[in-house]
Amino acid sequence: MVRLSRSVLFLTALLTTSWQVNAKLAEHVPGEVLVKFKAGGLKSFQISKLNNEIKYLYQVASQTNLYKVSFDQKSTVEGMIERLQQDPRVQYAEPNFIYRVNPVTHTDLKGLLAPYIKEKNNTLYTPTDPKFGELWGLRNTGRNEPGGRAPGAIGADIDALRAWEITKGARSVKIAVIDTGIDYRHPDLKDQIWTNQAEADGEAGVDDDGNGYVDDIHGYDFANKDGDPIDGHSHGTHCAGTIGATHNNNEGVAGVMADVTLVAVKFLTDAGSGSTEDAIAAIDYATKVGVDLMSNSWGGGGFSQALKESIERASAAGIIFTAAAGNSGTNNDQSPHYPSNYQVANVVSVAAHTAQDDLASFSCFGRTTVHIAAPGHQILSSTKDGGYSVYSGTSMATPHVSGALGLLLAKEGRLPHTEMRERLMATSIPVGSYRGRTINGGRLNAYNLLTNTRPERNEPKPGDWKRVDLAEAFASEHPYGNDQNLSRTFRQSGAKFMRLVVKKYELEKNYDYLQVSNGQNRSVDKVTGTGEGYTTDYVEGDSLIATFKSDRSVTKWGFEVYQLEWQ
Repeated sequence: MVRLSRSVLFLTALLTTSWQVNAKLAEHVPGEVLVKFKAGGLKSFQISKLNNEIKYLYQVASQTNLYKVSFDQKSTVEGMIERLQQDPRVQYAEPNFIYRVNPVTHTDLKGLLAPYIKEKNNTLYTPTDPKFGELWGLRNTGRNEPGGRAPGAIGADIDALRAWEITKGARSVKIAVIDTGIDYRHPDLKDQIWTNQAEADGEAGVDDDGNGYVDDIHGYDFANKDGDPIDGHSHGTHCAGTIGATHNNNEGVAGVMADVTLVAVKFLTDAGSGSTEDAIAAIDYATKVGVDLMSNSWGGGGFSQALKESIERASAAGIIFTAAAGNSGTNNDQSPHYPSNYQVANVVSVAAHTAQDDLASFSCFGRTTVHIAAPGHQILSSTKDGGYSVYSGTSMATPHVSGALGLLLAKEGRLPHTEMRERLMATSIPVGSYRGRTINGGRLNAYNLLTNTRPERNEPKPGDWKRVDLAEAFASEHPYGNDQNLSRTFRQSGAKFMRLVVKKYELEKNYDYLQVSNGQNRSVDKVTGTGEGYTTDYVEGDSLIATFKSDRSVTKWGFEVYQLEWQ
């Protein structure tokens, strides 16, 4: 998703199994809730006590028991959900959350780019598109970041040129861009867009193919409830261009895939926002038309069981679901971001890295929840009305991964989700600056992915950890005081890797923290907020430094470290 201002960071809510906590933090549609009825429950659902409040029931997902309830806004969402959940026929009720994508300040590059000059020693296939030289995410020369003020890291890209020696994609691979729509008339995209031939050849205003959607020639617009998913925002078109802008057509850019079929599925309005209801309908539509992959550069809201179930339906149909990790610069392990945090086998959560081979400052991260990093800073791609602009965000990183997985689909067909996701991570390039920020501490490499080349990693083996109790626990006072600065160095002779087990911690979130560093004082983990039984990230070597710091304001219970693990 594109980088969000701090004024909308509240959209990312805390993970909880109940809606009550995150609904208070996350934006939602007033006067509406989503209700799932138990089998047979709708027929016998009695609304007599709520007749003065409920306006109508509307089925959200076909062939499911999920409905939207519209009610008198004199009632609160919280109150309506509480009353609905008291009915034994209701399986669950939750808010209709709002998701959005906010555009960053970007540069319109029409006529501003210097022509691309091929390197003399390059013998690999290289697209002739005039703006290809600015696509550092596909080939990073160290000097081709648009507007770059610092030299890039040569080769810190997705290794596209070598990947294209194996495959450039296939029209048989169908990718849904679930977003603000696509400018399907864009000269760099018009030849890549899916056409529903039955609707194209049929009568206007008629559901010619009988799929329940009228005139869905290139996809569907769930924001406006019509068959024209044209992009009036640009965000979806930008993502689509990174995945599959046409090669060698004398237009601006080239996509990760030269050959692909893009399905425009719009649920975010031209202002960049959409609801859970429409997101579910969009995902179910993409599942129905048989896409191979859904690319999702959006986020917000709190945990939604209904949205999770729609992603599970896509997973059951064999469809990959890539998702932007978010742009609040926070840890998704501790402050979940949706939909990227849903624990479903087909979900791939994507962080953003820069041309300098660092995690972007805005990018969310997560040692256990974010799968991979990909180029997401100063990314040039297509925009509405035939334009081209540079955007930054995990929104821009996600289509790089979508395109690379599309190449894998073209080469090998569908793989089991767990196998595909493991291969994506294991073939990534390990980089120190991503360690502890993604599950495998690596960035996307399309060539490695296609060839199943797995770089050697200097990392501990999951089953080899030895655990020892500390002779004296490392703990704060309970509660701790202001301006605390406690530190202890742990040493374990012969250890190659070390980490700590935190029995319990209750700290002022983002202000007071327990930091874990290696012997050279390089931080690998910061623990803040509340939790228990937490195992920190590891340091390399036989010494580990733990430091606790508090500020001058709120104080809480504190922390207690009672075990050390090593191998």
